[in-house]
Amino acid sequence: MEKQSKARDKRESRMIFASSCIEASARKRNISTTEMYQRMKRVGLIDGFILKCYEGLHTQSRQHVTEDVLGALDVWEEKKRGQL
Repeated sequence: MEKQSKARDKRESRMIFASSCIEASARKRNISTTEMYQRMKRVGLIDGFILKCYEGLHTQSRQHVTEDVLGALDVWEEKKRGQL
């Protein structure tokens, strides 16, 4: 039971962190959280960057994480446009 609880807590912490990244990024770009979520989801940034790099990212300042996330979003969107 304790093992399941730890796994749930870990997933929950990662989801809260991802949500925080979406909110901070949306605020920085002056767009809605829904629009930011859709943009990130469209290019796979939430799973492929935010959650994948959680261990390193969550130790950084919110400002640094927001800059990294937005920088990655710009690059990933540009790559996606290049594939179309």
